[in-house]
Amino acid sequence: MKAFVVDKYKAGLRLADIPEPAVGDHDVLVRVEAAGLNQLDEKIRLGEFKQILPYRLPLVLGNDLAGTVLEVGSKVTGFRPGDEVFARPGKDRIGTFAERIAVTEADLAVKPASISMAEAGALPLVALTAWQALVERGGLQPGQKVLIHAGAGGVGSIAIQLAKHLGATVATTASAANAEFVRSLGADVVIDYRDQDFEEILSGYDLVLDSLGGQNLEKSLRILKPGGLAVGIAGPPDPAFAREVGLNPLVRFAVAGLSRRIRGQARRLGVRYEFLFMYASGGQLGSIARLVDDGVLRPVVGRTTPFAQLPDALEALGRGGLRGKSVVVNPPTDGAPSRAARQHERGDRA
Repeated sequence: MKAFVVDKYKAGLRLADIPEPAVGDHDVLVRVEAAGLNQLDEKIRLGEFKQILPYRLPLVLGNDLAGTVLEVGSKVTGFRPGDEVFARPGKDRIGTFAERIAVTEADLAVKPASISMAEAGALPLVALTAWQALVERGGLQPGQKVLIHAGAGGVGSIAIQLAKHLGATVATTASAANAEFVRSLGADVVIDYRDQDFEEILSGYDLVLDSLGGQNLEKSLRILKPGGLAVGIAGPPDPAFAREVGLNPLVRFAVAGLSRRIRGQARRLGVRYEFLFMYASGGQLGSIARLVDDGVLRPVVGRTTPFAQLPDALEALGRGGLRGKSVVVNPPTDGAPSRAARQHERGDRA
């Protein structure tokens, strides 16, 4: 089958013929009809996570998928061939930039019926990130206040909708051009990050979802109320993460050093900082799918690209400026338009 592989860190993607996926007893073989592009893919390609995610090269990238079940393992009970599904494969089994992938049943969920395959391919990683940051880590409650940075981006556009559904007051940072867009998603307070300083405007917040890191994260700590929490998805990783993923003691010590400064700042302010590297969960995706079909969440697809042009699409993602997610769609081998492309076109015309 065809797949885009990385032969060495910092090298470009190469289209290659690779072996068909092995389907274990608990695996589901899926034909990838849509795959979301994420900053995580680019960070892995550049080797930024090689100490904490030691992948063996050459590697097939890709962390999001929507598609159709082709085959199921002997112990799979929840899916059958023909089912339309979506998933974020486990971190040790990524590889959605390919025609097919085997995903463990526990990481898979039935695709929301109300959206296209391309829209479903945009959801898993960003929706799981938002869910785990706001629901699991943040325990966000009605009446609380949350700041979500980069509200027009992939994670931010879903997190705003989820936070509003949970009953929170939502502030976000965005460009002036995206102000009305993020308000349409549910943002109550919109801060133009180019002309305004959110630290001078906001205070007493319960939770911050930070996707930028650096000085932005440091300033985010200062707008929290005592006991508040900043969840960072851009780093730096913390000791709890190092323990969760089973890093060896030497690497765990190094990881602790990376976040020592920001954790110290948080302690002095009486607030908390936690690093989140989202994990795969078919159960959580099932809950997310129900929210989509109930009209609570809507995926935002800013760009769709044919599978053959995936390297260009990933490069464009690094330049920023995209509203929502970029998604590649896989044409079938007979050259006919893919289901993903047909559904997304129908959605555009609706």
